[in-house]
Amino acid sequence: MSKAVVFDMDGVLFDSERLCMDSWCAVARKHDIPNMETVFPKCIGTNMADTRTIVHDHYGEDFDFDSFRKEASGWFWDYIECNGMPVKKGVRELLDSLKDLDYNLGLASSSRRETIMKSLEKAGLLEYFPVIVSGDMVEHSKPDPQIFLIACERMGVQPGETYVIEDSYNGIRAAVAAGMRPIMVPDMLPVNEEMECICPIILEDLLKVRDFLAK
Repeated sequence: MSKAVVFDMDGVLFDSERLCMDSWCAVARKHDIPNMETVFPKCIGTNMADTRTIVHDHYGEDFDFDSFRKEASGWFWDYIECNGMPVKKGVRELLDSLKDLDYNLGLASSSRRETIMKSLEKAGLLEYFPVIVSGDMVEHSKPDPQIFLIACERMGVQPGETYVIEDSYNGIRAAVAAGMRPIMVPDMLPVNEEMECICPIILEDLLKVRDFLAK
């Protein structure tokens, strides 16, 4: 059996989902846009096209999503410039361990490729991921398995022999649909009954993942 792992990025490698929510809520407060704290979680694990649809479904087609996203993105990156990329506990320990164990590593994130590359470079993690598939490279967002199947194809591995590390419900659903081996490390979304049913491996942090994959 091949040793391969595909990582999600936001909420797995970086504590960026909370920061992104902070940016959306800050801009929403500035412009008196209500209920953003309930709308944003619905967008976790989706690509830009599906995020746009979710926002328009809630606020109407007249909502200027592009302007809102641009302002929120500016808030987000200003914070990163001042404070650095918020790396999750155990990231480097896990990646170094997998590299030492000759695991084949890839990344499949619903974020745009430009955002992924910038984030990985800021954190000094780009070298770990020879294969990167972004949300703007696929037609269908998670929970569709397309992004994971493309990652496996480019990595030259079989889905059934490949672990996926995810934090979102849509990410776990996509991994299951792809026939892969999901590991859930919860972030903003708590473990619910569905996740307990479809995801046999749920671990509290990436250090626990390191220990599990090193066995």
